[in-house]
Amino acid sequence: MTRVVAVSGSLRDGSYTKAALQYALDAAGTAGVETDLIDLAAVDLPLYDPDRPTAEAGDAEELLARVRAADGVILGAPVYHSSYSAAFRNFHDYCGFDEYEETVVGLLVAAGGGTIADTLNDMRSTVRGVHGWTLPTQVGLRNASDRFEPRTREPGPDEIGSDAEYAFVDEDLRARTCKLGYRVGTYATRAPEFMRIDDEPDW
Repeated sequence: MTRVVAVSGSLRDGSYTKAALQYALDAAGTAGVETDLIDLAAVDLPLYDPDRPTAEAGDAEELLARVRAADGVILGAPVYHSSYSAAFRNFHDYCGFDEYEETVVGLLVAAGGGTIADTLNDMRSTVRGVHGWTLPTQVGLRNASDRFEPRTREPGPDEIGSDAEYAFVDEDLRARTCKLGYRVGTYATRAPEFMRIDDEPDW
């Protein structure tokens, strides 16, 4: 079955990045795919050292296997100093072609202020470097603390974002986040048909 994994690159308690990714993942699930959330705040992932075997690097081997098993990936990171977090970068340093080649990738960032474009561009560039296929649809949450509120009611079990700690205040951003997830799920299902070329000439 087609599988989509989301990676939350925030270590913050009550992360808005993680909350938004939970909405996106639930929306991806409505496209008929299995979903999986990697929360970097909840794993053991030491600073990447290319001289250390992956099997000796905490949870790295398991995390990489989960990404390799995915047909689509949604990467989420908070914005720090106009770029992504060190936690996200460290995870990404472990990854390579095996994890991202022929994989649909969606991008999402959450900023305390209004600067999001540089972070999204940085993420897009690094994904391109490992041959991931980033979608043009992306989500940038400016002033993220103003875009969410604590839940005032218990969500239904089938409600989009039911596992998220926060609820969206901004309906347009909620819809855009869900659109990102749904498109990653949908394109991940179709991706093998157009990504793989088996009969290319030997130029």
